[in-house]
Amino acid sequence: MSSKTGPDSAHSADVTIIGAGPVGLFAVFECGMLGLTCQVVDSLSGIGGQCSALYPEKPIYDIPAWPQINAGELIDKLAEQAAPFKPSYILGQKIVSIGGKAGEWQLLSDKGEAFHSRAIIIAAGAGAFGPNRPPLEGIEDYEDHSVFYMIRNKDMFQDQQIVIAGGGDSAVDWALALADIAAKVTLMHRRAKFRAAPESVSRMEKLAAEGKIDLCVPAQLAGLEGQDGILSGVQVQFEDGSEKIIPARYLLPFYGLAASLGPIAEWNLEIDGQTVKTTSSTSQTNIAGIYAIGDIAAYEHKLKLILTGFAEAAQAAHAIYRQINPDKALHMEYSTTKGLPGGLPGRG
Repeated sequence: MSSKTGPDSAHSADVTIIGAGPVGLFAVFECGMLGLTCQVVDSLSGIGGQCSALYPEKPIYDIPAWPQINAGELIDKLAEQAAPFKPSYILGQKIVSIGGKAGEWQLLSDKGEAFHSRAIIIAAGAGAFGPNRPPLEGIEDYEDHSVFYMIRNKDMFQDQQIVIAGGGDSAVDWALALADIAAKVTLMHRRAKFRAAPESVSRMEKLAAEGKIDLCVPAQLAGLEGQDGILSGVQVQFEDGSEKIIPARYLLPFYGLAASLGPIAEWNLEIDGQTVKTTSSTSQTNIAGIYAIGDIAAYEHKLKLILTGFAEAAQAAHAIYRQINPDKALHMEYSTTKGLPGGLPGRG
């Protein structure tokens, strides 16, 4: 599998998976168990989709064998499960056009990178995501250095001064998660009332009373101070017009993500609102060689659950194997019998 980078470079694999959310990650495992290589493309800067970007600390209760698992931990487990198959992750860019036909697809990203594969799986959730950026002059210079819209490794904030902006679940959850890690966490919101889960807000208020979280409300972001992409302070403005600088090495703005089908709507797929119509038994779209799984896939009586998407990933992988290998019989084997690559034992 190629992993070249740079303008006009080409990546190649049996399957291109568009979307690195939980269903896309599980598709890597299902394809890998059939000997199919995968490359995964996502518009976000990290894997995990909404689970990582919106609610990494939120518990999920309907994953089989896990009475409760946090969304971020689920992503970590899925990435671990996919790792033996050595997928290529291409992050921070989105597929804008596709050409060719089943067995010979060519895809192009918004950064000019080319992708070749024999099948395509669209696992884009509600569509392409991008952060709602604060309207601050020069913020682009600080992105990926001091300004982050999603977090993959909270240890990077050890003993650092952090400003978190927002009033929803993501902002409050990360304030709670980083309170014992960072040197100082300031949570800023334009209103005094937060929109997060009541239990989380209660925990946040308790930590604020203990001095472990500084609340800056109501206030809005007004500017950034720093040099060479490294923040030294965040300027905030209060309702009365007064301003102050909060010393900070990092700014984490959690103003939600904008989602849309984007270029997917122009690929001649059969669209139903913000979803793509598929055949329930194979997850194939109206175009041979292109499959859709997870929340973006639609068919009669569809249940929009993560576990439904997992099943669709398995169906798509088997359908792709038959598409790529029409003359080979596919003998169904359970993972407990087949095991994993490299001699690792199967887990069931």
